[in-house]
Amino acid sequence: MTPKIRAVDLLHGDTSVHGERIEVAPSISVSTTFRADPNELPLDAIDVQNPTRHVYSRYTQEVSTRVEHILGKILDGYVATYASGLAACFAALVYYKPKRVAIRGGYFGCHHTIEVYSKCKEIAVEIIDLDDEYKPGDLCWVETPVNPTGESRDIQYYADKIHQVGGKLVVDSTFAPPPLQYPYKFGADCILHAATKYIGGHSDLLAGVLVVKTKSEWLELQNNRTYMGTMMGSLESWLLLRSIRTFHLRIVHQSATATALVEWLVSLASTPKGSSFEGVPGGVLTKVFHSSLQEVDSRGFHPSQQMQGGWSATFAILLSTSEYAKALPHLTNYLVPATSLGGVESLIEYRARADPNEDPTLVRISIGVEDLEDLKADLGQAFRRCAEGTVDSV
Repeated sequence: MTPKIRAVDLLHGDTSVHGERIEVAPSISVSTTFRADPNELPLDAIDVQNPTRHVYSRYTQEVSTRVEHILGKILDGYVATYASGLAACFAALVYYKPKRVAIRGGYFGCHHTIEVYSKCKEIAVEIIDLDDEYKPGDLCWVETPVNPTGESRDIQYYADKIHQVGGKLVVDSTFAPPPLQYPYKFGADCILHAATKYIGGHSDLLAGVLVVKTKSEWLELQNNRTYMGTMMGSLESWLLLRSIRTFHLRIVHQSATATALVEWLVSLASTPKGSSFEGVPGGVLTKVFHSSLQEVDSRGFHPSQQMQGGWSATFAILLSTSEYAKALPHLTNYLVPATSLGGVESLIEYRARADPNEDPTLVRISIGVEDLEDLKADLGQAFRRCAEGTVDSV
């Protein structure tokens, strides 16, 4: 059965903390401090998960509390929100205190965050590959689907491997939020989302999320966040609260459109130079990366076992020259040449601009909520302009 998000959780999952209010749409609340009650409890006695009153927004604030309650229902755990995805990444490192981190590729920002965390230690945190041998004290960091290609990694395999030595597994599931993927089903200990991306979905906020399994874990994260000062701003929390009301409509549509577009692009990539496919010349596009295109690996893993609710809406393509790759994002009309992903507008990026270690012929594409035929037509005319030599004028 295909996993499904309950709309009532997105719309009414905060009922226990917002009370009986007259307003239908959540109000913007940006106050950092709140009037004291002469009979209120001391700070250390406040229930920070279900506060009856707010004291200071570094601890709790109405909109951020409501967001965490709703996200907890759709992400299947206790949710702590942060000022950005990288703030959530750093918080996970502080919580687990790893001696070594097993990681491979993926978002370059996470690697830099590990470097920053390592500066806080007397002994640098060692980086090892995902397929190296693990030791006690290791943290396994699996990003899946992986940035920028959108290809999947086997969560269950790495969960079993790290748990054999008593280590923990963090899964960065930014590219596949529910209902596409549920990492806890495959052995994850903690789930990270850059909520800036699909959960926020409107390219207008920065946010990060950590999901843990127990309240005691959440309380430690909440305490650490308070004194690291990495909580979300109240306005960003309100924007996220607004955004998640339509999350289930956006992600399913984006996934379906991206999967169909990938299938069309694969046909174009297999078209040789001198021939055409649906009026688009071959020889410009050479390869498409996406979880849906992966085959069963040597261990018997196929992404469909893990991506049970659909495929990621972000993928990558290779062009035949770096000149084409640099030019393509500036030849489209509907796909916006910009970094990031997960928004309602489709984005297209020459990835080496952000990550100089990336393949210079690679372009990352994030599909929004536009119609499939419009995106095919837009990319088709951009490929034609590449073939015609229009790149020289870009």
